[in-house]
Amino acid sequence: MTNARLAAIGLALLSYAAAALSQSAGLPNLAPAALREWLTYLSSDELEGRATFSEGLGLAAAYIAEQLKAGGVKPGGDRGLYFQRVAVLGVKSTNRSSVIVEVNGETRTFRNGEGVTFPPDVGGKQNLTLDKIEFVGYGLNLGPAYNDFKDADVKNKVIVWLGNRAPRSVDPNLARPVLRSRASLAVDDLGAAATISAPSFDGQATTNRDGRGGRSTAPDFTTVKRLNVPTPPMITASDELLEFLFSAADIKYAELKAKADAQEDLPKFALRNVKLTFNIDADYDIVSTRYTRNVVGIVEGGDPQLKNTYVAFGAHYDHTGYEQGALEAGATDRIYNGADDDGSGTTTLIGLARTFAQGPKPKRSTVFVWHTGEEIAMWGSEYFADRPIVPIGDIVAQINIDMIGRNRDDKESEANSLLAVGSDRISTELHNILIDANSSLPRPLSLDFEMNDPADPERIYYRSDHYSYAAKGVPVIFLFSGLHQDYHRVTDTIDKINFEKMSRVGHLVYELGRRLANLDHAPVRDFKGPRMGRGATGKIGAK
Repeated sequence: MTNARLAAIGLALLSYAAAALSQSAGLPNLAPAALREWLTYLSSDELEGRATFSEGLGLAAAYIAEQLKAGGVKPGGDRGLYFQRVAVLGVKSTNRSSVIVEVNGETRTFRNGEGVTFPPDVGGKQNLTLDKIEFVGYGLNLGPAYNDFKDADVKNKVIVWLGNRAPRSVDPNLARPVLRSRASLAVDDLGAAATISAPSFDGQATTNRDGRGGRSTAPDFTTVKRLNVPTPPMITASDELLEFLFSAADIKYAELKAKADAQEDLPKFALRNVKLTFNIDADYDIVSTRYTRNVVGIVEGGDPQLKNTYVAFGAHYDHTGYEQGALEAGATDRIYNGADDDGSGTTTLIGLARTFAQGPKPKRSTVFVWHTGEEIAMWGSEYFADRPIVPIGDIVAQINIDMIGRNRDDKESEANSLLAVGSDRISTELHNILIDANSSLPRPLSLDFEMNDPADPERIYYRSDHYSYAAKGVPVIFLFSGLHQDYHRVTDTIDKINFEKMSRVGHLVYELGRRLANLDHAPVRDFKGPRMGRGATGKIGAK
């Protein structure tokens, strides 16, 4: 090997080392030492697991605000403070909703509780008439293994399915987590206008997308959402309604029900000469109110025009509190410290906010939100998306980080891996910016899009705070390093956190956010849906 070549290799190695060093040294708020300091307090026993409505969560909020103030991040909450109060409402529902079914000119009306069950939270009053009705078999999308929606266009149609179990040809373990989310799949993924399902085996109505149902002396449902916003009807129909609905079809309901009960294959077809009119009519009484808080910080951008648009960053700072009952024999720890979930995201978000406040000012403004109540029902992000401190239409993208301090399943082979969800669904351009930002780092991470697949049974896209923004049309990216054996256990403690990995993820999020904040236009929203999945890599080309 020539001396010149040796010198060139040495120079390249020195350049790489210098770049890697500058990545950490240039952003001290994202260095492992800083992250460790903040997480040591936030995941300590003193905060008692940071449960929503607890003193521990209040201590965490105050601590985050202290770090923002010390780092030069401006308050973005109510009344010039760092806190946005979130009202969590317990609601009683008086539900007079009904559905009129017309088949070949014959009409029958089914009222809530009389042949049809509406969820207690049906949204705002509306009358919705639809004449495109599709029977989709079991209503399951399990990817290549089984998909009742393959080659089907159900957008703006009423979707009907049967079956409490998957067909015998399908692995029940694969189908089980998806069976109770079929309404969400049809409405949220595929754009259906309404859904109709049969009762479950226990005779109870299936739940709505929020997993709530039933009535008792307690509130019928708990929410932070506005109660007057129309939502797609999701109803559970009796045998009587379904028999009439299928009365003009070539295959009658009794035969379809028998096939579903026997877990046989079901046909899929359109219901002709059928029209459905949903009359959504519910009154809501607020019977309880509890308050919790988001923590919000803002760094103003430097461009006179673009500073009125925003890149939003988020993490949830709540966790599950502590075990209040008797401990198992020999157990002594009752506090769910949540070091990774989501102490890792919470801490990294502190570092990101301080980095933007203390570094070069990008063109756009940046907003940082520590969401409350994610572990219960994404309350903080839903509240913020409904009542944002800046216009929701001026948020060009939202980046959510949750559980970024460990390896998936604690495998060393996952040390360089980072799961990314949602980057391609609303904006192809946002996905490609993510790829470019990662590639620019001295040590790029290996981005894994497995859980972005719409058939993934975990349905992660709908289960963390980014979805509250996506539901408003904001392009989002959810980054996390995967589940592990300490998820939601008292063993999710700081001694198991990989601070170097946290730092690397923080640097990626900073670089991604910096590029978005300096982009001369908002990432184009093309709404092409999920295209990246298991084994997919790289950018998406123009089509």
